[in-house]
Amino acid sequence: MESAEIRRRWLRFFEERGHTVVPSASLIADDPTLLLVPAGMVPFKPYFLGEVKPPFPRATSVQKCVRTPDIEEVGKTTRHGTFFQMCGNFSFGDYFKEGAIKLAWELLTTPVADGGFGLEPEKLWITVYQDDDEAEQIWRDVVGVPAERIQRLGKKDNFWSMGVPGPCGPCSEINYDRGPEFGVEGGPAVNDERYVEIWNLVFMQYERGEGAGKEEFPILGDLPSKNIDTGLGLERLAMILQGVQNMYETDTLRVVMDKATELTGVRYGAAPDTDVSLRVVADHMRTSTMLIGDGVTPGNEGRGYVLRRIMRRAIRNMRLMGATGPVVGELVDTVITTMGQQYPELETDRKRIETVALAEEAAFLKTLKAGTNILDSAVTETKAAGGTVLAGEKAFLLHDTWGFPIDLTLEMAAEQGLSVDEPGFRRLMKEQRDRAKADAMVKKSGHADLSAYRILADESGETAFTGYSHTENEATVVGLLVDGVPSPAATEGDEIEVVLDRTPFYAEGGGQLADQGRIKLDNGAVIEVRDVQKPVPGVSVHKGVVQVGEVTLGASAYAAIDVTRRRAIARAHSATHLTHQALRDALGPTAAQAGSENSPGRFRFDFGSPAAVPGTVLTDVEQKINEVLSRELDVHAEVMSLDEAKKAGAIAEFGEKYGERVRVVTIGDFSKELCGGTHVANTAQLGLVKLLGESSIGSGVRRVEALVGADAYNFLAREHTVVAQLTELVKGRPEELPEKISGMLAKLREAEKEIERFRAEKVLQAAAGLAAGAKDVRGVALVTGQVADGTGADDLRKLVLDVRGRINGGRPAVVALFTVANGRPLTVIATNDAARERGLKAGDLVRTAAKTLGGGGGGKPDVAQGGGQNPEAVGEAMAAVERLVAEAA
Repeated sequence: MESAEIRRRWLRFFEERGHTVVPSASLIADDPTLLLVPAGMVPFKPYFLGEVKPPFPRATSVQKCVRTPDIEEVGKTTRHGTFFQMCGNFSFGDYFKEGAIKLAWELLTTPVADGGFGLEPEKLWITVYQDDDEAEQIWRDVVGVPAERIQRLGKKDNFWSMGVPGPCGPCSEINYDRGPEFGVEGGPAVNDERYVEIWNLVFMQYERGEGAGKEEFPILGDLPSKNIDTGLGLERLAMILQGVQNMYETDTLRVVMDKATELTGVRYGAAPDTDVSLRVVADHMRTSTMLIGDGVTPGNEGRGYVLRRIMRRAIRNMRLMGATGPVVGELVDTVITTMGQQYPELETDRKRIETVALAEEAAFLKTLKAGTNILDSAVTETKAAGGTVLAGEKAFLLHDTWGFPIDLTLEMAAEQGLSVDEPGFRRLMKEQRDRAKADAMVKKSGHADLSAYRILADESGETAFTGYSHTENEATVVGLLVDGVPSPAATEGDEIEVVLDRTPFYAEGGGQLADQGRIKLDNGAVIEVRDVQKPVPGVSVHKGVVQVGEVTLGASAYAAIDVTRRRAIARAHSATHLTHQALRDALGPTAAQAGSENSPGRFRFDFGSPAAVPGTVLTDVEQKINEVLSRELDVHAEVMSLDEAKKAGAIAEFGEKYGERVRVVTIGDFSKELCGGTHVANTAQLGLVKLLGESSIGSGVRRVEALVGADAYNFLAREHTVVAQLTELVKGRPEELPEKISGMLAKLREAEKEIERFRAEKVLQAAAGLAAGAKDVRGVALVTGQVADGTGADDLRKLVLDVRGRINGGRPAVVALFTVANGRPLTVIATNDAARERGLKAGDLVRTAAKTLGGGGGGKPDVAQGGGQNPEAVGEAMAAVERLVAEAA
């Protein structure tokens, strides 16, 4: 049975039994504690935690998941993988243990012809939590599993929690006996290789307290509502139903290994090391394709780093197997073809996915050469110093500068007999991440514990947003925090966070900056609102300062936004939509949105592109946008189902999580996007859009920055003034400026070259006199001196070598000349063969001179260069060189 059929049967079975089919959420987790979705229940977490009321009593899904903690083990074993699909059925206060158990048994054992998976009942073993008599009784007496195939296990194996205080409960796992060829009998308690777990049923019935690990926490009591969370690994079931030894031999991974074999000539099963590489390639390329499909782009932080790491690990393993050219295109194509049966959006986005993947491969192949040279040098230095551990600083440099994933550095260092100071690397990475995250965390949630906002959400409910149709409204203060702590009141000068029952203030989101404005209370108090955020879903937190009076919880208020700011932001947001569509029209669907920021009068828009956008294309895009403005197209928004929006052709932003009902913003016949932001009513209100240019912000991602309305006009007015001034200066027409200025610059460059040639000739003219004035120091001809200030390093070097060449070749000679350029002393020292035979090396002499100058230097034994901070010490440095020559000679 193919994987796609397993998925179809799962969803059909539960839909027929009253479950709402919930599409797989994006791999980009809508949870600040997670980079990527690691489990099937993650999209339902707010329901289990009680943060959001579930819209259905029972649900089912097949969720895309990525886990990377054991990435180094991928390929080494046949059990570890980074991407997997988790089939789940969920009950929110509906059915409980008996219902979940009976449904699982029915689906697994129903014959294939009747819509089930057709597993033999006698091959299924059950584990239950050690104290769960109820679950064992249901399995034994209701379902009919013999007691000898039911085993009890402890908290570590058969009890579930999220690792923090909250819902928890016992588990019951269904295991399949693969037969004696996989090990000894005795059930899953004895051998989990033979008795492989395929389905875990979690019975959420308790609340747990604080505690470490999987076992050290107290059970505080029963939950008010008992829930069900189950998970069946699609790949594990596919392994059984397809009769293969491991998940890498199932249909969706084996084809990728076969393609890798075709590209490298390496056959699976030929040797253990190449088998590992083939498994790494199959797993990592499938994961990479799925991540890119969900909008992740390679980068050096967060989920972008996860993608970059696994892609580069796959590419390197292909090269270890003998691949010499690009391979990613064909591997990605294979993944899309096989996984597209389950996720049709992969086929739709094929071009964009391939473009991003190919750009990352091209970047890494360049990086691999440069980074390998750096790593080789670091390894050589470490070994020369007698070390066996590569410094964490070197590993960090390779990562930060050259994009080398740490596991790649670990592997390549190990191949040369070295370990890596991984703790040192992790410390430097953490310091870098902490610096980057500090501002963002303070901005998003102030200094308050998120639990404070959850309490507000529970007590006051969601904030009603009126800002689509109103710029001011009456409201009630339903939440108040001072310094991150709930408070009944706040006084003048306090920095506070306020929650209203309804608000016209737009909370920052979807790339749009928050509204600002004022909240006035009936008692005369005034709050200046500087920012609005949504730290927990549905709750708008107004951050500001009490300007006058006292703010009290429960007070009546009047909220009013800064209308001028809102309108300027709305113009920018509508212009962003127009820019997005115009770029897609010019570059194709690969120019998908990768981020944006809409602020008053200006915006930036990030989009996918493997290369820079030519200036002519950007000009055409700008012209098209402004033509749309002149058409005076109406802008309107409507709420519809997500399926209806997709059928209508609305563009969704990658990485955004959408509910069942979405807001679609349409601009005439030109643009249609899913968007929760505020917009103009007609494109004529934008006035003018001026694109300032585009640049790279990461591999395969470009950024356009632009001005809108009055800001765009003011920019062009300033440009016009500058052009007018230049035309006056060069005595020409505006269209002649490029040619005239180019000609002037060419003449200037030629004059600079002529001056440089004159300066060099003048410097070299001193060579004969310097050589003739050589001082004999114990048989060594020593030339020291200070040449004209401003002499460049290249000219000084030429002069030193010229002087050295004028001294009789058989006589030991040292030439040490100094200059001062830009207030800093500089020295170049050269020695001839006869001097080096006496032990006089230019590098040693330069280090001595540069130290005297307050700096450093180095070079080869025959010529070296150095510099310092103290130009007054040039004479002392010359004397130091003479002393060293006398001592060595």
